[in-house]
Amino acid sequence: MKIETLEPELDGEGLRVGIVQARFNDAFCTVLRDAAVAELERLGVDESDVLLVTVPGALEIPLALQKLAETGQFDALIALGAVIRGETYHFELVSNESGAGITRIGLDFGIPIANAVLTTENDAQAEVRAAEKGRDAARVAVEMANLLESVDQFFGDDDALEENEEEEDR
Repeated sequence: MKIETLEPELDGEGLRVGIVQARFNDAFCTVLRDAAVAELERLGVDESDVLLVTVPGALEIPLALQKLAETGQFDALIALGAVIRGETYHFELVSNESGAGITRIGLDFGIPIANAVLTTENDAQAEVRAAEKGRDAARVAVEMANLLESVDQFFGDDDALEENEEEEDR
């Protein structure tokens, strides 16, 4: 038996990427952003194909992602933020709601979103994780954008897919 395999592709040339960065816990978010942007550049994404928008905090990230996704101008999006546990339930609320919102936008719009919203117990954990998580987000965004394109090419164009779905519905 021969199984078709779509291999990971990390070539970012020609991809358009939107980044939404929270400003709360800005020191960590800046490290996330700088690492993500540097990795996008290393992967071949032209800086003119990257749009960065900032929002007050992690709870505002999904709405900004939705607005970018609605434009249809991006191959992938990246969410950057840092939620650090305090002494109240607020940490769980912000972590859960921002994560759920980010996932929902990706599924609703069929666009890859690399979620690099750190959720840590303390500043030290955020400091250790920020740079690598930023780089990882860039790699995820590029790989998933290429994967979706590969799936479309494997099965034909979008119009053909829609026609097949309509025939199945009949």
